[in-house]
Amino acid sequence: MKYYAYGIHISVVRVFNLEDKKRKGLVQVYTGTGKGKTTAALGLVLRASGKGQKSIVIQFMKGQIKYGELNAILNLPNVEIEQYGRPDFVNKENPEKIDIDLAMEGLERAKEVIVSGDYDIVVLDEMNMALDFNLLSEEEVIDVIEKRPPHVEIVLTGRNASPGLINLADLVTVMADVKHPYMVGVEGREGIEY
Repeated sequence: MKYYAYGIHISVVRVFNLEDKKRKGLVQVYTGTGKGKTTAALGLVLRASGKGQKSIVIQFMKGQIKYGELNAILNLPNVEIEQYGRPDFVNKENPEKIDIDLAMEGLERAKEVIVSGDYDIVVLDEMNMALDFNLLSEEEVIDVIEKRPPHVEIVLTGRNASPGLINLADLVTVMADVKHPYMVGVEGREGIEY
């Protein structure tokens, strides 16, 4: 039997038996101040769609925003996307009740689809931010993730991933702003940033 290290994070290495086909779904976290977290998750969904796998993207703190990638992804087979947020910015210091209610509704939907096992990949887009803004608690999110069937891959995106999610994850990618056009006053460009 061969064993391989799969996913290093915060000085923890998880080891999986690659011959055990029952354990294939992992937990991935894309975080950091750099751009590309949602785009990376959607790239994974694109790849899965090309292999006939079923994915759902549940977006937190986003509502009715016309990002280019959302228009394109709706045309992919086996991909669904749902938004649980308003088109307005959430006040981190004092979130409105509607923002908390929408996040809770999104988490309930996430629990439903994760536990069902009907999806190969479940993306919880901006979940890290929903936790950072105290719209949800880390404990309730971890509880939902831990209820997943072994084959379900979970991807969480957003800045400021919580220590608990980082510890739980099998893969953590931190995107860092080294240089960005925003820093010199370049506005977001259609088809590039949105």
